Amino acid sequence: MKSVPAIIGTALISLLVGCSTTPVAVAPVGPNPAGLNNHAANGQLEVYSALVGRSEGNNPAWFQHADYTIYDQNGNRVRYVMNTTGNYSKRPTVVSLPPGNYIVKTRAKDYFRVTVPVVIASGRTTRVHLDDSWRPEATASAALVTLPSGNPVGWNAGAK
Repeated sequence: MKSVPAIIGTALISLLVGCSTTPVAVAPVGPNPAGLNNHAANGQLEVYSALVGRSEGNNPAWFQHADYTIYDQNGNRVRYVMNTTGNYSKRPTVVSLPPGNYIVKTRAKDYFRVTVPVVIASGRTTRVHLDDSWRPEATASAALVTLPSGNPVGWNAGAK
């Protein structure tokens, strides 16, 4: 009977250590180098973060992209983004930002925390794919940013 608290204590420590994983960081993600420019002053950011289950009352659960936070290069919080376009929509929010370099912190499929530097360009959309559903063209591998698992995240900000 005295071993029960020891077992519970060991389980709790294991759980806490497992949840305090180091955030994963990747190379900077930018707009598709072959994408079109819409001549707007600001650029756009669209983050396909990990899908998280939502529920409401007795309704069936549905999935939406995890919320995220945008920081400037100095680590100052720019914006917290509730990453959904509607109550039951799976579509992520599109955010308008002035051109520049930012940092996105959120969840990715199979990763608790990820840090993604992003480059926002005038009139362009930068898309970050962290839900493991993006399949770019096979010939584009040299210009891609990937997670340690090999899953593609987006276009390398330095690609031309």
